[in-house]
Amino acid sequence: MSLDLVISILSEAFYIVLLILLPVLGAGLIVGVVISIFQAATSIQEATLTFVPKIIITAVAIIVALPFMADKLIGFTHKIFNLITTVLK
Repeated sequence: MSLDLVISILSEAFYIVLLILLPVLGAGLIVGVVISIFQAATSIQEATLTFVPKIIITAVAIIVALPFMADKLIGFTHKIFNLITTVLK
């Protein structure tokens, strides 16, 4: 196994992780900014006002993006298993 192959596998793994986390983190970020603007505009400083909507939206984003995330992970896993069989030959 060459160093170039290891670097390419790791860079693809980091890219896949970024693609998988982006929808969930993006949804949480957008909801957090909207709630912060709402809190600044209304002077409501309730602690649960930030956590509950973020948890709900994050759960919904995970459920909606789950087929995409699973497809990416399964494709990467197949690629790794194929590389294992070619390297061991």
